[in-house]
Amino acid sequence: MTAPIISLQNIDVTFTPKGKTIHAVKDVSIDVQKGDIYGIVGYSGAGKSTLVRTVNLLQEPTAGSVIINGETFFSKVDGQAKTQIKGNELKEKRRKIGMIFQHFNLLNERTVEENVLFALENSKDKEADKKKKVEGLLDLVDLSDRAKQYPSQLSGGQKQRVAIARALANDPEILISDEATSALDPKTTRQILALLKKLNQEYNLTVLLITHEMEAVKSIANKVAVMQNGRVLEKGSTLDIFTKPQAELTKEFIATATNQDQAIEAISQSEAVEDLTNGQIFAQLTYSGNATNEPLITSLYQNFGIVANILYGNVEVLQDTEVGSLLVILSGDTTNMDAALDFLAAQSVSVNILKGEQA
Repeated sequence: MTAPIISLQNIDVTFTPKGKTIHAVKDVSIDVQKGDIYGIVGYSGAGKSTLVRTVNLLQEPTAGSVIINGETFFSKVDGQAKTQIKGNELKEKRRKIGMIFQHFNLLNERTVEENVLFALENSKDKEADKKKKVEGLLDLVDLSDRAKQYPSQLSGGQKQRVAIARALANDPEILISDEATSALDPKTTRQILALLKKLNQEYNLTVLLITHEMEAVKSIANKVAVMQNGRVLEKGSTLDIFTKPQAELTKEFIATATNQDQAIEAISQSEAVEDLTNGQIFAQLTYSGNATNEPLITSLYQNFGIVANILYGNVEVLQDTEVGSLLVILSGDTTNMDAALDFLAAQSVSVNILKGEQA
């Protein structure tokens, strides 16, 4: 495997306001390969924004190493600073790392094209070339007809498109999206995420997607890390995290993103679930890939005499792989039930028993 384009190694970030110590990021290590859309998800205060600001040293780590494209930007181990780029060299490196934010950060007194042009002020290109580049970027984000307008004349989604065009002005290899869709309505959020995915696919742009919305991660990310209280709870491919979550917080995020939490809450109140009898369990089955092609329910009855009453079902596609979820009541002999659950595990089906004797 090639070296990661972003390697954060054992990153710590500590603040000491008014003598009080706040450990915002705690020993976090993340590798991002070129072309990844890497989602970092967590609630407010998890430390995700602080972490990604170390990528371009907008936030200097207290400890750890920041390595971009094989070059060490920063390294401090055991309190000793070994490497740290500064000044003009750092400014130059930052040009290859674009950033977009929740609140757009546009200059209200400048037009759309002037906002994008602002990112090229220090460029040595000729003015005509800069103008041509801005025209191309506005065309890329579908805002050519808004070039002479001011931010106050734009919708939230249009403002974010201007911010994306501006972030792309210096031909970055990395784009950091820090809660960039949080202030947008669901339809506009989908449009912005689709644009980020397009940029990733057509321009091989590596995207760091910082969000508290697992739905955004599910839509476009191929990898994800889940943060809480400054630490990474778990990380891996989006498919693995969605089908085999380990941390309770991750399970909570996924349930919300797939609407399973609502389904479980509603179905848990049904008569069928409330009045479970001996030999019955209420369970969630999650499966992916080849398992979606197997007649699992039929196999449970034919091989073990276990009857499955399907109360809810959903199939999605993550990273070109089908992922299915069922809420079922399984009924049958207790001994056969154990064997049936072992059979499901052998078929790479995750079983979460929500209610019943084995819960």
